Amino acid sequence: MTQQAAAHAIEPAETPLTPESWGKLGMWVFLAGDAMSFGMLLAGYAVMRSTSKNWPVPADVLGITLTAIMTFLLICSSVTMVKGLDAIKRGDRNGLVKFLLLTMLGGIIFLGMQAYEWTHLIHEGLGLTQNKWGASLFGTTFFLITGFHGMHVTGGVIYLGAIAWRGSRGIYSANNWNEVEIVGLYWHFVDLVWILVFTFVYLL
Repeated sequence: MTQQAAAHAIEPAETPLTPESWGKLGMWVFLAGDAMSFGMLLAGYAVMRSTSKNWPVPADVLGITLTAIMTFLLICSSVTMVKGLDAIKRGDRNGLVKFLLLTMLGGIIFLGMQAYEWTHLIHEGLGLTQNKWGASLFGTTFFLITGFHGMHVTGGVIYLGAIAWRGSRGIYSANNWNEVEIVGLYWHFVDLVWILVFTFVYLL
């Protein structure tokens, strides 16, 4: 075997010039920009909190137990996302659709619980009654950060729905699962960001 043939034989199946690689690269670039957006929001939250004299203790005004359940749901949805990708890698199309639907269900329940939390806090006057909640910016930053993340979850649920629909039509197989992996990257990012939001906004 010549050196050229040997080099060709050990060349990886996927190179940076393949469509699959470009799709992943595009998602990574998007996620990098999105990470900076969330980073700026959390940094701004930290600055305003550190300079405020009457910032309330989050645990005193926010539903930590409810939010812990929401966090657990998103972590579980990441597990089902991994299971879905693993299923299609084995050629199990029904398993892919099943686990994608479970992932979507976790996201939908999360959004429903967030809507309940928002409704309750608005009714209680979060961000509106300074004497009760402390700094008025507390409510503003809370709704901005959690709402921005909620928009990402909503987009993720729609994205997952589109991939599940394509999966139900037999688009994906053991040799064609790149789009499933890409949506998985997005969903894991959304879950990771929520863990940071939960830690900085609810616990600290």
